[in-house]
Amino acid sequence: MSVSSVAQLVTVLIIFILVLAATYYVTKWIAKYQKQSIFTSNMEVMETCRISTNKYLQIVRVVNKYLVISVCKDTVTLLSELSEDEYEPPAIKGNDPMDFSKEFEKVLERFKKK
Repeated sequence: MSVSSVAQLVTVLIIFILVLAATYYVTKWIAKYQKQSIFTSNMEVMETCRISTNKYLQIVRVVNKYLVISVCKDTVTLLSELSEDEYEPPAIKGNDPMDFSKEFEKVLERFKKK
């Protein structure tokens, strides 16, 4: 190997690392920009229920009203309107963090039986 081929390899590696770093920071910047542009305080999707491959029921909050809509491939249809009193947010399940060691022992027990 000559000095010029080693220099070319080092140059290519440095350029590759610079391109990776630039890609990382540009992606972070674009994500931050899109997050700010999408955020709105007057509208929010509260819940989504999948009915089939491309059909969903959603509860959407618009200001102080809750709307039940069906979302299909090509259409969005208003089904019903709920007041604030009629909508009950879902209970959050599983607030307790999982104990990794217990779960790992369960997996090991399954393999020991085989």
